[in-house]
Amino acid sequence: MTQRSTAFDTLVRDFRWSVPSRLNIAVDVVDRWAGIDPRRPAVLTRRDGGGRDVATYGDLAEASARLANALAGLGVARGDRVAILLPQSVEAVVAHLAVYRMAAVALPLAILFGADALEYRLRRAGARAVVTTVAGAERIAALRDRLPELSVVVATDGPAPGAADWTRLLEAAAPRFSGVDTGPRDPALMIFTSGTTGLPKPALHGHSVLAGHMPGIDLSQDGLGRPGDVMWTPADWAWAGGLLNALLPALRRGVPVVAHRFEKFDPERALALMAEFAVTNAFLPPTALKIMRGVGPVRGRFALALRAVGSAGEALGREAYHWAEEAFGFPVNEFYGQTECNAVIGSAHALGVGKPGAIGRPIPGHRVAVIGPDGRVLPPGEPGQIAIRRPDPVMFLGYAGDPEATAAKFLGDWMTTGDAGVVDEDGYVAFVGRDDDVITSAGYRIGPGEIEDCLLSHPAVDLAVAVGKPDPVRTEIVKAFVRLKAGVPRDEATAASIRAHVRERLSAHEYPREVAFVDDIPMTTSGKLIRRGFRDLARAEAAGEPVP
Repeated sequence: MTQRSTAFDTLVRDFRWSVPSRLNIAVDVVDRWAGIDPRRPAVLTRRDGGGRDVATYGDLAEASARLANALAGLGVARGDRVAILLPQSVEAVVAHLAVYRMAAVALPLAILFGADALEYRLRRAGARAVVTTVAGAERIAALRDRLPELSVVVATDGPAPGAADWTRLLEAAAPRFSGVDTGPRDPALMIFTSGTTGLPKPALHGHSVLAGHMPGIDLSQDGLGRPGDVMWTPADWAWAGGLLNALLPALRRGVPVVAHRFEKFDPERALALMAEFAVTNAFLPPTALKIMRGVGPVRGRFALALRAVGSAGEALGREAYHWAEEAFGFPVNEFYGQTECNAVIGSAHALGVGKPGAIGRPIPGHRVAVIGPDGRVLPPGEPGQIAIRRPDPVMFLGYAGDPEATAAKFLGDWMTTGDAGVVDEDGYVAFVGRDDDVITSAGYRIGPGEIEDCLLSHPAVDLAVAVGKPDPVRTEIVKAFVRLKAGVPRDEATAASIRAHVRERLSAHEYPREVAFVDDIPMTTSGKLIRRGFRDLARAEAAGEPVP
């Protein structure tokens, strides 16, 4: 272990960024491989009737060139925002590559978004075009009179009112695109923050964002790009996690990616899919792993080929960590970042770097610290805010059209995260929680993640969130909202058992003094638990206000 962790220290010491002065994500991801072997598999999809389809790097290069020419012919130009409202699919990859190729800006959007969420993002971004399905085009049609900048809609799976047909466009377009010269800081990608607090903000990234991800993703995937590697993630490619933690890094390393979307995440079907496609590398968000715990033993039931799993988006916790290690036969590499600056802290168990309960150490190439309100780097053991120092190729260019919000994100040269953390003597960073999620009780600052992790270890609990409820004596008390496993009675005996379970395993000041049973716990499209609604509910209860 010491020898391997020393190798990580050497990586940190010797690392130097080598980002070229001219850089385009499409060229970097696909054209290079298409020039070496155009028949190299790139995207794998399951046919409805059985078997699989394979899109090669040559296929992606030609299709994205045709789409770039078609969009340019429809008036889409450099810098225009092009929304991509598609599920995991070959068409989604082609759309991304075409947009990068023509120096427009890709705006990935989740197909699960409702009308209000879509309208807000399309209007806020000033989207010029949308590439979507027929069903998506019909939803967009109802919004077009409120989107004055939107002039082009393309439907990928057939004709739709007010939309150009994908197949006809590509057939009529030239198979080669001359390309637009771009540099690492030219805008390439706009991703809205997940919006757990406040309105989502459009984080604008340059063409260097993928290169900036690669050290963290390579380490989390134990050297991505070995012969036979295959990547899959259940995370929506509209989220930075699905797009930049899995899809684009894998393609950049020449690794084929499985494209498959479940209407609702199903752990049994997810494990079966990974076995079917001999997936070796996966990005599995913590919530997916926590849900997988419910399937029982994995070994012997699923013929998995997994060799590495990365996980990020929220704290994994000890319970899910230990379950995954037993289920897969190796520890999960947890890593950390935000939409604005991702994959900057992580684990690399192959190099002896990883601790249960910690999100890892700063990834080579990134300067990360826990800082105080004055921007001072705090010593080990002292909690503060996780921050990343600029410049950094993975860091966002700013919030589009909002210089004030961009400036507020920084404290000097430190990009603040709003995430509370603490670093230990060995340089490991532990995630405490969002600043607005941290519970203050009787003088203690309590992160909800540890409580939620402990709640999950109770045999009756399926999923849980912990929030602070205002209290006149303690400032706040811990209140848990719990979704029980099937067949468990919702009674005081169960609640008392849960309270005692946490009190015995954590401490008297951390256990939930109140436990409420709920049918559902909502999540963001990126798979993070949404605590805000429960926090508001607890505050309304404390104020004696009517609650739904």
